[in-house]
Amino acid sequence: MKLIDKNISQITIPTPFAVGDTHVYLLKGDTLSLVDVGVKTKEAWEALTSQLKQLNYTPNDIEQIILTHHHPDHIGLIEEFPRLKSVVGHKYINPFLIRNEGFIDNYIEFFRTCFHVNGVPDYFHSELDKERLAFEYFGRGELTEFIDQGQKLPGHEDWSVIETKGHAQSHLSFLREQDGIFIGGDHLLQHISPNPLIEPPHEGQNDRSKSLLQFRSNLIKCKELRIRTVLPGHGPIFSNVDEVVDHQLSRQEQRAGKVYQFLKKEPASPYQICKELFPKQYEKQIGLTMSETIGQLDYLENEGLVKNDLVNGQYVYEAK
Repeated sequence: MKLIDKNISQITIPTPFAVGDTHVYLLKGDTLSLVDVGVKTKEAWEALTSQLKQLNYTPNDIEQIILTHHHPDHIGLIEEFPRLKSVVGHKYINPFLIRNEGFIDNYIEFFRTCFHVNGVPDYFHSELDKERLAFEYFGRGELTEFIDQGQKLPGHEDWSVIETKGHAQSHLSFLREQDGIFIGGDHLLQHISPNPLIEPPHEGQNDRSKSLLQFRSNLIKCKELRIRTVLPGHGPIFSNVDEVVDHQLSRQEQRAGKVYQFLKKEPASPYQICKELFPKQYEKQIGLTMSETIGQLDYLENEGLVKNDLVNGQYVYEAK
C-alpha cells in the first residue's frame, strides 16, 4: 500500500498470472471510489481488505467502482462490495461482466476461426480451453454508467476520461489535469510493453479491431497530454512518459521490420511468422504471440509494405 497524496492511495494485489501483481487505486472525492478491483482469488481479496483496513476503510465503505478495462485482474472482485452505488467504465466491459448465455462459446469460437484462417494447426485449438477457464477469474455484475473520452469521472470532476484502446477495446485511462497524474491501467507501463490483444467484434462492428494500430495512436496521444506521473496497473510509478512511449514505439517498429525482412524472402502465414518471431514462446503462449504477430502484420499492411491473399481458406502474406 502506498499513499500518493491525500486523495489517492495505491493498493497492490497478487494475481496468478505471469504479469504479476496488479495495482488498484482508492480515490477520495465526492464519492469514495476504487479504480479496478483485482482478480477473483482468495489471496487477492485478503490483500485488498488488509490494505483497505490500513487506510481505515472496509469494502462496505466503497461507494463506486471505476474500471480501466475488462481483463480479469482488473474486474475480478467486483461482486464483493455490498454497498456500491455505481459501477462505471467503457460500455464494452458490460458483456464480460454480464456473460449472457452463449457469450463464452461465441468468444471461443471467434478465436477458433481466427486461429484457422491465420494458419494455426488444429492441435493448438485445445489451448482455447484455457481461455474458457480464465473466465473463472472474472467477477459478474453490470455497469450502471458508461463513460468515454472527454467526460469527467463521476464523483471526481477533476479527473478527465481518456480513451486508450489497444491493450483492450474497453480500455480507458484517467487524467487529473491540475497536476498531470495519470491512472493508466495497462496502457502505459514502464517495465514491460503491454500486449495489444485482438478481440471479437463488439456489437455494431463487422470486423475485429486493429489493436496494435490503436495502441500506437493512443501511445502517441499520451505525449500530448502533459502527463507528469503515471500510476500504472502493473509495475513501478514513473514520470518519463516520452521516453517510455518512444521506446515502446521503437521496439514495435523493430519487430515489424523483422517480419518484413522475413516476408521479403518468401510468403508466409501469420502462424509461420509467429514461430519466427517467438520461437521459444509460441507453443506455450499461442494466443498472446498470435495477437502480437497479427498486430505487426496490420501495421505493415497499413504502411503499404505487405499484402495478403486468402489461399484455401487461410491468409498468406507477402512483401509488396
